Amino acid sequence: MSQYYDMGDQTLWNPSNGASRLFLSQVSVYQAEVGLPSGIGPMKADECQIDPTLFTAFVHALLAWHCRTSHAVMAALSEGFIATVLVLAERAAIEVNWQAADRADGRELTDVQVPMGPGPSEGAWAAALRQKSRELGCFMPT
Repeated sequence: MSQYYDMGDQTLWNPSNGASRLFLSQVSVYQAEVGLPSGIGPMKADECQIDPTLFTAFVHALLAWHCRTSHAVMAALSEGFIATVLVLAERAAIEVNWQAADRADGRELTDVQVPMGPGPSEGAWAAALRQKSRELGCFMPT
């Protein structure tokens, strides 16, 4: 069995029920973290519609949240979900605004790791997340 994540008539992802259940559970967690709806609708009859406007805002807020977090455990816990969301965004032809999410924008860091070691160089976190997303996309059937 599998489920479908669609944007209009386009299927963005067709995961197994288990992967879908885990992903949807995490959607709720990250909606609460960023304070925005994801645009990922409810699963009905094994189909889920994604609202492009809400999803775009969610993707950008999620990246901004991720870049403000320098806590190693939080980063590790969130990277897989964010990489999955980025694959969906790419397939939906959503232009990801990496510049707005970059640490150089002067935003205050939250959830700082103590003791805090040297963080990744500017742009390194984005490059690593892009790479993880590209690799993960190979395992996400449409």
